[in-house]
Amino acid sequence: MSSGKKSTAKAPTVATRSPLKSRVAILAIVEAREALAVIFAVRLVNALCVRTFFQPDEYFQALEPAWRMVFGEDSGAWLTWEWQHQIRSSLHPAVFAFGYWLVENFFGPGIAPKAKAKWLIAAPKILQTGFASLSDWYSWRLAEKLYGHGSVAAWSVLLMTLLNPWQWYTATRTFSNCFETTLTAMALYYWPWELLGTEDDGNAGSKYSTVPLFGTWNQINRFRLSLVLAAFAVLLRPTNILIWLAIGTLTLTRATLGGKSPLTRSNLLVIYREVLLCGSFVLGLSLLADRQYYGEWTFPPLTFLHVNVAQDLAAFYGQNDWHYYLSQGIPLLCTTITPFVLKGLFKSLDAEKSNWPVTTSNALKALTFTVFTNIASLSFVSHKEVRFITPLLPAFHILAAPHITSFFTSVSDVAASARPASTLGWKRTPLLAGGLLVNAVIGGYLSYFHAAAPVQVVDFLRAEFETVHPKHLALPRPTNATADHDFEQELFALFLTPCHATPWRSHLVYPDLRARALACEPPVDTAPKSLERRAYRDETRRFFDDQLGFLRDLWPGDRPGEDMARYVVGYEGVGPALRRYFDPAGPGARHKVQLREVWSAWNGLFTDDERKAGRLVVWATGYYDYVLPVEP
Repeated sequence: MSSGKKSTAKAPTVATRSPLKSRVAILAIVEAREALAVIFAVRLVNALCVRTFFQPDEYFQALEPAWRMVFGEDSGAWLTWEWQHQIRSSLHPAVFAFGYWLVENFFGPGIAPKAKAKWLIAAPKILQTGFASLSDWYSWRLAEKLYGHGSVAAWSVLLMTLLNPWQWYTATRTFSNCFETTLTAMALYYWPWELLGTEDDGNAGSKYSTVPLFGTWNQINRFRLSLVLAAFAVLLRPTNILIWLAIGTLTLTRATLGGKSPLTRSNLLVIYREVLLCGSFVLGLSLLADRQYYGEWTFPPLTFLHVNVAQDLAAFYGQNDWHYYLSQGIPLLCTTITPFVLKGLFKSLDAEKSNWPVTTSNALKALTFTVFTNIASLSFVSHKEVRFITPLLPAFHILAAPHITSFFTSVSDVAASARPASTLGWKRTPLLAGGLLVNAVIGGYLSYFHAAAPVQVVDFLRAEFETVHPKHLALPRPTNATADHDFEQELFALFLTPCHATPWRSHLVYPDLRARALACEPPVDTAPKSLERRAYRDETRRFFDDQLGFLRDLWPGDRPGEDMARYVVGYEGVGPALRRYFDPAGPGARHKVQLREVWSAWNGLFTDDERKAGRLVVWATGYYDYVLPVEP
């Protein structure tokens, strides 16, 4: 009977099948584009709401070198020791240099300096908004690829991404980790997950699948795109290689994976060929870019690993317990969805029991293996930060999606979460509303209120400079400008804060706004755990060890006002030392300075550094008010 039915049934012809397929494909493209537009709008609001300071790398490892790329060595950009020792790739700041270049060449010549400054400050935010949107979008598209187009689980991934308070707090910041996350999400989407195994194709006599993996140029090009994006992510942050080593190891060993292996000899040859070609292309491009930037041949990823791992120099900036990523990293990264992430990690080990397709269950296992290997490997490095595991967020959200879906909706089991969103029914809504409220409070406070003063203070100083020195707002600095020796000796702002505690030239903008801040270069030339390294004290630590003594050494000359600052910036804890120094009976009495508080701002409910406790304050010295008149 079955053979008779098979012989009489007619397969749909290409003519009758193509219009339906084309219509579905067009609808999918339109839906995806509309979703991307909505995501970008949400992230743009997100970027506008983020007005707080998180960590220095947001500015000093991206925007400062980008600023120097466009505006030159005399632009006032602050290049940290990492750039002087060539441990950072120039590819990431080059992205933001492009934004500065656009403002300079298409807006700069025809607009007023103040307006130009605002555009220069906004350009990186706009670019990063685009990258954050792509990260969200590709995480959602990957979820659709694994769970089904239009599935509840896939849509829950998008909602988790947009409502994650950590994402709201960091996604639109110019961290290399954020760009790395975008590249990783894109590479995972284009990755051919069928490499991990396919369904039984009926060929019982062979352990290999006959499903074609690289039968078309489209399949090969998507694989190439995945490899290129992954390679850029690795060059940007060398630790990203752990993700691809984990996936590659499972692909080759097939440990715990189900289905038939697609790794025939021809497929393996294609994989090796494309890895070699794509890797060589990206490596060559990186070498040329760094040769252009540094002026000599260098390979920053290798130097990065040597300095931070072999020399353990990253420990100079803090050390954490071995369990940091387990006890703090994942909970901070995932917040209210942490229980569902943990359940997803556990359940994925037996994903085939949930009736997923073989490709999906193998992909979930690979993502879990990636999480385990990354957490385990990075836990051996003494210096740990939550943002170092940010590229794992797409995996966390995808693994959590079925379980958060079944917990809050009428979907009764994990496998059924592939149902379309139209069948959705809510449950446990009070708990869901409470979780969303917690996310909103955390994300809102951290993004808008916590540590906002460091960004506000540079905005204040820039505005003051525009008022006091309206003739010195040129950017870049004119080469034929008439020398003004009285102006050139003015130090506009002195920052007595922990090093890199505020944005720098990316927000101060004007090259003529001369400022000085405490430095904190690590002891690069010392051996790990050596006596020299333990005894080393950078400039910031020396200041906070003996504030009055440091101020005495800062102005050692007998000439009153030598390199005196117009404004001194510091947390309120340094106020007593400043007043003692400038007191008529103090060591700085010769300057005839009378400190006057002209600006202050609250800096949040808590701090991770007691040196940043209290309000951030700007004191005016008044020295230049009578030495140099204000420009008309």
